[in-house]
Amino acid sequence: MGTTSFGAVSAVKQRSGHSFDVEISPLWTAGGRPNGGYLLATAARAAVALGGLHADVIAANAQYPRSPEPGSAEVVLEPLHTGRTSSHVRATLRQNGNLCVEASFILGSVTAGVTADWQAGLPDDTATDRLGGIRVPPVTPTGVTAAIMNEVDLRLHPATALIDGPTGRGEVRGWLSLPSDEPFDPISLLFAVDALPPATFDIVPTSFVPTLTLTAYVRAIPAPGPVRVLQRANLIADGLVDQACFVWDINGQLVAQATQLSGIRLG
Repeated sequence: MGTTSFGAVSAVKQRSGHSFDVEISPLWTAGGRPNGGYLLATAARAAVALGGLHADVIAANAQYPRSPEPGSAEVVLEPLHTGRTSSHVRATLRQNGNLCVEASFILGSVTAGVTADWQAGLPDDTATDRLGGIRVPPVTPTGVTAAIMNEVDLRLHPATALIDGPTGRGEVRGWLSLPSDEPFDPISLLFAVDALPPATFDIVPTSFVPTLTLTAYVRAIPAPGPVRVLQRANLIADGLVDQACFVWDINGQLVAQATQLSGIRLG
């Protein structure tokens, strides 16, 4: 597992006013393309670093019109509104003048140990033994290099690790740890909701499932340690797939959830 912290690889440096310089790491890529959750977290770090806004990301939405290359890029922020309990800010990530990510954030206050008033709509988190999980290698089933898997420790539940090929359930479950077991926070949870292999791998192997749009909610501060993640495909039709993701901490607290729409090519 990598030794460079997530905080370091998603660091931002204020250039002037609402503009921040970022350096997209080649280590946080799959098929040479930066992970979408990693890019969203980087933009979120700029929003939090701007100051004058609330301290935590509680919701985020991003569109990915163009994948940036590893290297230098710029995040530009546009504060939209600051109220008593939340702030709204828009962010664009550009590289060489090209729009790569357009995101919006709601900032507020996230706490730990949240007690749910109702949670019957959530899926079963299926607690498992992390050490019994199967470590995801830095090469996908279709032979694509996933350098990011050298940086994180992602261990899949044996029932969803595709050992005997796709099951047809369209579901992937696993445990995720950051480099050097860095604790997750509201920013790195934006990466966690996009960290697992596409759930479509449990339906049919495909070389690339590009994220078109991703919406994430941060529900609580996780307890220190790895998080447990479920990613599930809902519908594949007309070259598109929607997936839902749920993230729990080691105490079984739901700490983040997301939905995303991605392109998919089955043939």
